[in-house]
Amino acid sequence: MSQAQTTPQTQVEPAPETADDDNEAVSSVPLDVVFGLLKNERRRLVLKFLDESDGGTSLSDLAEHIAAVENDKAVSALSSQERKRVYIGLYQCHLPQMADSGAIEFDKNRGTVGDGPNIDQFLEYLEQPEPTRSRWSRYYLGHTVVSLTLVVGALVVYEALATAFFALSMLGFAALAVLHTSHARD
Repeated sequence: MSQAQTTPQTQVEPAPETADDDNEAVSSVPLDVVFGLLKNERRRLVLKFLDESDGGTSLSDLAEHIAAVENDKAVSALSSQERKRVYIGLYQCHLPQMADSGAIEFDKNRGTVGDGPNIDQFLEYLEQPEPTRSRWSRYYLGHTVVSLTLVVGALVVYEALATAFFALSMLGFAALAVLHTSHARD
């Protein structure tokens, strides 16, 4: 296999450096590297935790927090196996990758994790508001249930009403669609 056919590495190449407020050199991270790191939920949780905590944290505290989130439990209710599974994943895989990109600073010997010089480039994409769950699916489902009940009931009881109920059902769906569209534009 030739050099051109090999799989590209996801390492950060040196880029033009800029100075931030602390006069620390900050390099620009390519978007494919940023998105590659952010596509993993555990790495997003690391960044969110660091963003919410002032300064750095210990690897064990970080692993406990992430294990609690992933297992939907309080930290005190975690088993040692749940903690260990997250700790090892962070230590061996996630944190070294994040440190290579400058998103975090990871000291393996001390077991500490802190903000890296490029963390703002990653946090920028985490700060997007979470999409709110729409109630429209419930409205459509409720209208469907009511419509089917009326049409089937009319077919069983008095067949002539079935056509009228069906027409009303279609008008109801049209009204829901118009309302949904107008709310989606706002």
